[in-house]
Amino acid sequence: MTTSITTLRATLATALTNTSNWSVFSYPPVSPIANSVIVQPDDPYIEPTNNQPNTVGPTANFKITMVVPMFDNQGNLGDIETFMVAVFNKLATSSLSVRVQSISAPTVLGVDAGQMLSADISISIITDWS
Repeated sequence: MTTSITTLRATLATALTNTSNWSVFSYPPVSPIANSVIVQPDDPYIEPTNNQPNTVGPTANFKITMVVPMFDNQGNLGDIETFMVAVFNKLATSSLSVRVQSISAPTVLGVDAGQMLSADISISIITDWS
């Protein structure tokens, strides 16, 4: 199933919804919060395959950022690894045709709310120009 570029971020965010475990943002929030998933454009964002949009759709690239609280090294790594697996499984069971490019190493994220641990999943989705 292909989804329009104009609605793809929202569709992806809906596919990643897990209200009992994390909050989902279909855009980068002003200040990230712990236990959240953030869907944002990656670079390059849109990759046209040719100038025949009716035959071959473009590829949209996204970065899905997962954020967990920062407590201790062992607990943080366990939490972010569990989070990675849960988000990956949400992608696998969605109706979107997703290609996972890579999953980044966890990094410390310092924000106004305090330090958190984050990791990114880079994905690509075939979409259409509508």
